[in-house]
Amino acid sequence: MPYANNSDLPESVTKHLPDHAQDIYRSAFNSAWDEYKSPKERRNSSETREQVAHKVAWAAVKKKYTKKEDQWVEKS
Repeated sequence: MPYANNSDLPESVTKHLPDHAQDIYRSAFNSAWDEYKSPKERRNSSETREQVAHKVAWAAVKKKYTKKEDQWVEKS
């Protein structure tokens, strides 16, 4: 279920992240979706492929962005 466009991302992403952060999220999700296809590739094999891909995507966003009050802003 890779995402072709940012508009396809979950509402929890599109409503809160700026466009550039959405690009990061989508790219990381799609990459993780491919990389962790096999349960053997996941640290916790009880997690689904989708769960792992969302975790990877959020981690990628958090490398460049931080949440200040109610907004995600790019780190300086």
